[in-house]
Amino acid sequence: MALPLLPAASRQRNIGKEKFHKSQHWGYCNNVAMLVGEDKPGIGGEPLPGQKLKPKYSVFPEGMGSDAPAWVAFDKQVLSFDAYFEEEVPDKNQELYRIRHCKIYFYLEDDTIQVIEPQVKNSGITQGTIVRRHRIPLPPPHEDQFYTIDHFNINIEVILYARKYKIIDCDQFTKNFLRKMGIRLNPPAGRPDDPYTKERQKILDSMKPLRPYERIDTLKQFLEHDGHVLRFFCVWDDPESMFHDPRELVLHYYLSDDTIDIKEVIPVNSGRDAVPLFLRRDKLPKYAPTGLYQPGTITSRTVLNVFGKLVGNRGHYILDNRKTGAVHQEFYRDSDLKIGAVINVWGRKIILCDCDEFTKKYYRTKYGIEDFTPVPYKALPPPKPEKKFPPYTGFGSEEDSLCSCMGLLPKPPQRDFKKFMEKDRSGMESNILRFLAKFVTDSPIDKDRKFIISYFLSDDTISVFEHIQRNTGILGGKFLERGRIKKPGQELFKSEPSEYFKAQNLFVGAKVCFHGHNFLLVDADEYTFNYMEKHANEFSVADIGVILKKLKDITESRSREIRQVFAATDPEHTKVIQYDPFRNLIVRITDGAFSEHEIMTLGRYYSVRDEYEMDLHSLLSAAQEQLKKNSFENFEQLSAVLIYNDREKCGVLPHEMCRTICKSFKLPLADDNLQALLTMFENDHKQVEYKKFVDGLNWRENQIHACQMIKIPFKNEDDWSGQPPSIPVKGIKYLPLLDDLFGKEE
Repeated sequence: MALPLLPAASRQRNIGKEKFHKSQHWGYCNNVAMLVGEDKPGIGGEPLPGQKLKPKYSVFPEGMGSDAPAWVAFDKQVLSFDAYFEEEVPDKNQELYRIRHCKIYFYLEDDTIQVIEPQVKNSGITQGTIVRRHRIPLPPPHEDQFYTIDHFNINIEVILYARKYKIIDCDQFTKNFLRKMGIRLNPPAGRPDDPYTKERQKILDSMKPLRPYERIDTLKQFLEHDGHVLRFFCVWDDPESMFHDPRELVLHYYLSDDTIDIKEVIPVNSGRDAVPLFLRRDKLPKYAPTGLYQPGTITSRTVLNVFGKLVGNRGHYILDNRKTGAVHQEFYRDSDLKIGAVINVWGRKIILCDCDEFTKKYYRTKYGIEDFTPVPYKALPPPKPEKKFPPYTGFGSEEDSLCSCMGLLPKPPQRDFKKFMEKDRSGMESNILRFLAKFVTDSPIDKDRKFIISYFLSDDTISVFEHIQRNTGILGGKFLERGRIKKPGQELFKSEPSEYFKAQNLFVGAKVCFHGHNFLLVDADEYTFNYMEKHANEFSVADIGVILKKLKDITESRSREIRQVFAATDPEHTKVIQYDPFRNLIVRITDGAFSEHEIMTLGRYYSVRDEYEMDLHSLLSAAQEQLKKNSFENFEQLSAVLIYNDREKCGVLPHEMCRTICKSFKLPLADDNLQALLTMFENDHKQVEYKKFVDGLNWRENQIHACQMIKIPFKNEDDWSGQPPSIPVKGIKYLPLLDDLFGKEE
């Protein structure tokens, strides 16, 4: 429906109202007409007809630079201008005005301005920040606006709070920025000088100081060589002393200020007083051949009497600037000090005999000296008399009696604490070597008795237990209390300490005598064999390198014969012979030169391990039981670490990497069991499928029932009866042994 048109007069009045409202900038707020000001824009921010908006902030050309807000785009970007202003100085005849130079900083991020006056030495004026950072309004009549970037240029004047600043120049960044903004830069103006400051400088330049001290700059030398001291070992042969003995001295040369001090090394019970220093720290002068200078000859300055005594008994004196008649005195420098040189220390002739490593390095670097042969200056000290200890009395232990001879206050013998901590029981590592032994006797009752000899590596003690056998008439049990055992055939009451059985004295085939009982070691447990092979450098009978060299030296001349003997032992050409024939061959070839332990080590090294199929189910059940007893539940973390190390995300990792990760988590499993488990989860490429491995160990989610586990009865460490190891040595690959001894056969 169309609205009716108003009459012409009404329309004319409405048009007049619109013109009035536009000219007066009226607006409506809650349907109430209000005067909103002249700077209110129209719809969309566009200016009204005839309206000129005043910019609130600096306006930058559109399309240039980043679209980010100004406080981000112009962060830490500042325009720097050099300026000055004149300041009147009332009530002072020397200066009517002064010129004060300053810096004007314009911060682009928020159009703030800061004025700083640099500090001038001895100006007497409080300088620093003149105008703190904030937005500064323009001078009247435009005080409703603020300074923007458009108000700045070179060689112009700006008024900041009624103070007129003349901008004379700016830095290169400011010039580049203003050019990019399209501002034509004016040529820089000259920098005027303050007339009063200039006049004072003329007066200061014309003045001559009354006492012109020489300025010697030693700060650089001090900063470079502070704490650097050369040390020489010296000797002064004093001919006038009562006993005519040389005096040992230590000379220190301080590189920071070329000073020297000397300290005397006073021997014990020499009868001399202990003084702090032989020569206090100072520069050491070189003396002329004529001798010492008289007092007053060398002075720091010379005073001249110019006019003598005038009226009033007063005289005029000045300093001798030309140093006429001054005596030039030389001091010892680092270039004068070297091994073998003789220096004069206030009339005493001192010989430099040696120096320390820092001094040698210094002279080697600076002067290229390589010869630092010391000068002998004293006879060799007499040999120390040998300590003789009284023989053992038989009371207490030998160590305790020996400690009572070491001093007036007897101390108990010290244990090897480090060895105890390293070799003490830790987890599955018992550090106990156990051997099966029997009596060396012809008695039919005693020759069948079995003994377990345990050697404790932590303190070199030995205990012997007898294996309990039924219907023998012998009780069994503890045979010998744990303790150190002396080797037989030693004198009881002697001064030297007795020798005790060591771990190297025990091996399979060895004959030992413990307190009159002769034992033959016939076997050892698997841990003992493994420990001795891992520490082959300590046990020669378990070192395969030593054994092969020994065997090669014996059999090298009979290589063809020995090859034929081994081939005859293997008529079916299986390249494998049993252990018993192998042992007999080695005994016959070496004519009994090898011990039983060496033959067993050789057999273990070249043995054929049976390809046995272990029950994975039973192995996992035993591992889960062990983890459950130790409350190990970090399966998620273990799986996460394994996944992280799988860079290719293929689900498999190398065997050794999985073993290292499990060790880092302190998985409470023996190393042999862990190795066997990892082997079970290897694929065809010898890579461990770690996800299946962790799932198999997770006793929380994949628990294996106890009825499916293999029950292993608990055994005391001293109840071991010499059972064969879990993986016995059955077959020996003799061809690799022959190749290692004689080389490959062509």
